[in-house]
Amino acid sequence: MANDDNSKPSEQIKRLRQFVTLGALALALVHLMWPTLAVDAITLALLVIAIVPWLAPIFKSLELPGGWKVEFQELQKAAERAEQAGLLSSPPQLATEANYTFQRVADQDPNLALAGLRIEIEQRLVALAEKRGIEVRGRGLGQLLRLLSERGALGQQERSVLADLTGLLNSAVHGATVDRRAADWAIEIGPRLLRALDELVAGSS
Repeated sequence: MANDDNSKPSEQIKRLRQFVTLGALALALVHLMWPTLAVDAITLALLVIAIVPWLAPIFKSLELPGGWKVEFQELQKAAERAEQAGLLSSPPQLATEANYTFQRVADQDPNLALAGLRIEIEQRLVALAEKRGIEVRGRGLGQLLRLLSERGALGQQERSVLADLTGLLNSAVHGATVDRRAADWAIEIGPRLLRALDELVAGSS
């Protein structure tokens, strides 16, 4: 029985790695389906995201130059700014089950959890852009944030917070050392952020 219990986290991590990889590859394929669209920085970034989850053991064994880290304090500051910008829904009064895969693997692999959260955020921003009639093909997340701000779907403060936050999450995607407390942060803050973004998408016209 103990072996079965120990196998569950590894299976969850494997599933999220597959989700991250397949999601990134699918987005890269969409970019390449149009003949006029060259292999640009967006496509390359998506391919990197697709490969990184499988290289996690290597990243964990390396001392990256320059102390490339995602600090818990940085995430906390980003959460405080998101709260001020109205980008966090109210915390649930009662404990709830993990509704997202990144929550279920956060304790075992904080990097993978933050990568999963990054993808969830981008999916909602793409949906928001589509509802505002913004062409999403060939656009990176930074461009989407700028266009959403210009169309009034996001305020300047919201755009700034989301840009900074996704920048931190991108570092985790690319193998930066992640503070173990980031797992608790992802479990607590991630769902509140995603619910707020879902409300933005639902209320957009």
